[in-house]
Amino acid sequence: MEEKIIYLLQTQDKDAINLLHDHYSAAVYGVVLRIVGSPYIAQNILQDCFVKAWRYGPTYDASKGRLFTWLMKIAKNTAIDATRCNGWKMEQRTDTLSSIMDFESLPIDSDTIGLRELVLDLDPKHRVLVEMVYFQGYTHREIEQKLSIPLGTVKNRLRAAMCNLRMVFNM
Repeated sequence: MEEKIIYLLQTQDKDAINLLHDHYSAAVYGVVLRIVGSPYIAQNILQDCFVKAWRYGPTYDASKGRLFTWLMKIAKNTAIDATRCNGWKMEQRTDTLSSIMDFESLPIDSDTIGLRELVLDLDPKHRVLVEMVYFQGYTHREIEQKLSIPLGTVKNRLRAAMCNLRMVFNM
């Protein structure tokens, strides 16, 4: 079967992708998941791996290794590249309000427990960012543009605000 898949890849036959996926997706997904730690991100990277395999299929050289090994190398490199990008790193470190508090278990809505009042007690440079992200729905990039603050500063201040709120809720 491997020879057939190799031939289909090298000739850019569309059946190659289906066969690659059927035979190797579980193994590739496992490797990627171990590296990135997130099922959602791993699914996206898995797709990228098969796109790269398709794109570079004509250059695959069986004398340098098995198809499985070649795919695992693509998977490992793609996953590592994803973890090196700044967006992924910041996403992994930025907490959300829901990770600090379990809103589902609250019998009342967050406004009645004084969440907005707690946010008002934050340092003004932190408060404005928390309000924009969690109450108004702005993205970090939109805040960067709207307030003319570097993206790294936006994320660092949000992280500091989340730490302050976490301390209040853990009291």
